[in-house]
Amino acid sequence: MAATPIAVITGASSGIGAATARQLATAGYRVVLTARRKDRIEALAAEINEAGHEATAYALDVTDREAVDTFATAFHTLAVLVNNAGGALGADPVATGDPADWRQMYETNVIGTLNVTQALLPALTASGDGTIVVLSSTAALAAYEGGGGYVAAKHGEHVLAETLRLEIVGTPVRVIEVAPGMVKTEEFATTRFRGDTEKAAKVYAGVDAPLTADDVADTITWAVTRPSHVNIDLLVVRPRAQASNAKIHRTL
Repeated sequence: MAATPIAVITGASSGIGAATARQLATAGYRVVLTARRKDRIEALAAEINEAGHEATAYALDVTDREAVDTFATAFHTLAVLVNNAGGALGADPVATGDPADWRQMYETNVIGTLNVTQALLPALTASGDGTIVVLSSTAALAAYEGGGGYVAAKHGEHVLAETLRLEIVGTPVRVIEVAPGMVKTEEFATTRFRGDTEKAAKVYAGVDAPLTADDVADTITWAVTRPSHVNIDLLVVRPRAQASNAKIHRTL
């Protein structure tokens, strides 16, 4: 009997990461949930196991290279890596943005993705059929006012995925990038505005049906479960009410 394929999901403690873990588990993967918040991923792993699937929790900060390298030693082969850990901080213009915020966003979105991808690439290759998913954003493809630091980080993540795909062509590993537009989750905007729920709510005010975490997880799961020879290089997904980063239909 073939072993159950393993999928690692970073940033799995909430939002898109948690939704992706649930959906990949349902699709037949043994999911390994990583995030800094151990209690969250342990609760999610218990939920998935109780539903009859397979899940393991592992507390991990993707910006800690030593910890990432230690984590990677657990895997001889690996089917899927979903680089979901990331996030945005602040919405200040470039002229007054906090360099510390820019640095933290770059470390999490770009260096974190680099750390985990480098550490797990040998196991993904050894599987003979590996898939790397980079969850970027439409911010990776176009700028918008007040998003400079996040846009810069996500552009970096996009280029990482694009370059890696060029460099490992001919190996049995796919590189898939999923770039969501407006997604309403329980934490993204609140974290961006440092707990200011009023500011966070304004992001989605008047928007008919922003994307949900499940919408994006469904997209990721679809891309991952395509036949091995099919590579979804870049998939942009937005709600119908959003035509671009700056063009959003609102009913106020």
